[in-house]
Amino acid sequence: MPSIDSDAACQPLALWGGLECTVNRVGDDYFSQIERNGHHGRADDVARFSSLGIRAIRYPLLWERMAPGGLAGADWSWADARLGALRDAGIGVIAGLVHHGSGPRDTCLTDPAFAPRLAEYAGAVAARYPWIDAYTPVNEPLTTARFSGLYGLWYPHGRDDRSFLRALLIQCRATVLAMRAIRLINPRARLVQTDDLGKTYSTQDMARCAVFYNERRWLAWDLLCGKVGQAHPLWGYLTDHGAQPAELLWFRDNPCPPDLIGVNYYVTSERWLDHRPERYPAHFRGHADGLPCADIETARVLATPTPGIGPLLQEVWDRYRIPLAVTEAHIDANREDQLRWLLEVWEAGQQARRNGIDLRAVTVWALLGSFDWNSLVTQWRGYYEPGPFDVRSPLPRPTALATMMHELGSGQAPSHPVLRGQGWWRRAGRCLCPPVATPEAPTSITADGHGLVGTACAPILITGATGTLGRAFARICARRNLAYRLLSRQEMDIADPVSVEQAMQRYHPWAVINASGYVRVDEAENDVARCFRDNVAGPAVLAAACARHHVHLTTFSSDLVFDGRQQCPYVESDTVAPINVYGKSKAAAERTVLDLHPAALVVRTSSFFGPWDSYNFLTRALSSLESGAPFAAAADITVTPTYVPDLVHACLDLLIDKERGVWHLTNGHALTWVDLASMAARQAGVDTSRLEAQSSADCRYIAARPAYSALHTERGILLPGLDSAIGRFLQMRGESVELEKAIHCTDTRQQAKAGRRQHAS
Repeated sequence: MPSIDSDAACQPLALWGGLECTVNRVGDDYFSQIERNGHHGRADDVARFSSLGIRAIRYPLLWERMAPGGLAGADWSWADARLGALRDAGIGVIAGLVHHGSGPRDTCLTDPAFAPRLAEYAGAVAARYPWIDAYTPVNEPLTTARFSGLYGLWYPHGRDDRSFLRALLIQCRATVLAMRAIRLINPRARLVQTDDLGKTYSTQDMARCAVFYNERRWLAWDLLCGKVGQAHPLWGYLTDHGAQPAELLWFRDNPCPPDLIGVNYYVTSERWLDHRPERYPAHFRGHADGLPCADIETARVLATPTPGIGPLLQEVWDRYRIPLAVTEAHIDANREDQLRWLLEVWEAGQQARRNGIDLRAVTVWALLGSFDWNSLVTQWRGYYEPGPFDVRSPLPRPTALATMMHELGSGQAPSHPVLRGQGWWRRAGRCLCPPVATPEAPTSITADGHGLVGTACAPILITGATGTLGRAFARICARRNLAYRLLSRQEMDIADPVSVEQAMQRYHPWAVINASGYVRVDEAENDVARCFRDNVAGPAVLAAACARHHVHLTTFSSDLVFDGRQQCPYVESDTVAPINVYGKSKAAAERTVLDLHPAALVVRTSSFFGPWDSYNFLTRALSSLESGAPFAAAADITVTPTYVPDLVHACLDLLIDKERGVWHLTNGHALTWVDLASMAARQAGVDTSRLEAQSSADCRYIAARPAYSALHTERGILLPGLDSAIGRFLQMRGESVELEKAIHCTDTRQQAKAGRRQHAS
């Protein structure tokens, strides 16, 4: 059972887990996270959860899924198997009955019958599983009421305060009745009531609205605790917008205070309201309290970041004096910032306990990740945020978060080197507009904010200082606040064991990325020794040194390790059979590296294009076509192009996860070179009439090329699709062109001014 009993405050801070299990309705469509993440079909996930060291799990027994046509037709087999496995594993269950949902199709959040019908379902759950002692009948009732009754995003798509309050009151009533039904069967049952807890800051012109928002955030808990009466600060608001005094006072007469308050906290939870919307990007602009304004997360605007969750835990504790848990801790970010966010929340929780707050647990949310929350689950876009497990692999793949959870759950100090850097929400450059100073958020997390940040940070060594890939890794490591050193051949010659050992001793890296090597495919045919020195001997020396020093190694291979006789994309386990010297060097390097360092990561990729060099295929193709010149490309060679920023981000995530073995990473669209040029030109609105298809023979290659070298993966599709990649490439290319124009205009004006001054003198 979860640690919510009276003696639990004496126990160490517990680690819990949670599944993103939302089943929200948009129109007549249901969006089910459990189906998207595959958990509905994988009974062995329970063993994965158990490996994390969690003591309890927020687990879905959702009304819409279990009994969509009524209790008479309920199918309990799915829940029977998984709950039995959780019980056998010793993992306490906090049963969730509605998670951002609106019930079966014949009811909704504004239907008075919703509450008694959920109570009936809750009683059936308790009768079937009498050993479950913790329940969340309705997750985040206030947040769900806002999304469903005020913002119109989810069913029943209300857009006014009346609909919002109706949805809120019905969900809270449903919680009271559900717990009443559960406790008739299991008197020990505890209510774990969750909601998003943030805070709103504002300019003086928006202060009245901010005060209202900061009072409204308590409404669900206030109702359940019987705190809403005529003296409540929002009594007038409630009764002015359709709430009847009798139904409000019903909660005072039928209190159902949580046994534990669950605080859900995200980087978007704390908001800034500004009466000057023109200062902000368009999608943050709107109206509040009848005034045009911007509504944006504080991390993107305040000059001094807010302290985070710590003061908010103090606020909820001071208001209710009820035991607390952080019931959702998650951020949509790169892997290192996911780790940093969890560490910050965990250490804030430890500090809260030292401050006398009865905080029982921190819950790592979205054990299997989540889908499409960047559109608030209103569209099927396939946007995925991984969690401790990444479900884009055939079987959920543990990430660095899983390792960190195991450390926290077993009382160990988190050890990953990336934790020594600040998260993006605390770094310079996070703001999307001119930063705003405010006295209401005066505290900053400095380098002393927790035990790891600010201490000596081992770097990632990156070879290939003069190459496209090496420079791209350096650029993105800097953006992601990952300590790195970009090394030239003079600083570390990878084929020289002495040079490599000296660099290892000098920098003490925790990881090495080998982005160097011989890349001239045609010249390699007549420069075999140099090609094999750079592509085989060098990676072998690196692999041996990394293995000796227990350092992770990432190195790169190519689609040219295949002969092209296959007519479907190659996967990692396909047999290599290179047909040119370059491909043979890469195949030999793969074998040698993994023999010497089995924990190394070997990434096969192909056909780079990116925004930071002017020599890649797409840049040359578009430049020629835009100028009206002809451009010829092979129509009989099929490849899978790779957008360099996507490749680098995915490699860094895999490196942080300490993945090993061979991975194929591309943007996953098999097409010929001429089709790639045509696809990009069409997206860019460039005339393709001068684009010429030619045979590979006409390309006058010296080295043989496989006619078909498209790559697919059996390990996990981590990169976005090619359409998205080309769109982002074109956007960055356009921004670069505009910047160059601006620089040119500035230089021209300065030259003209200088000329005028010279003439005047």
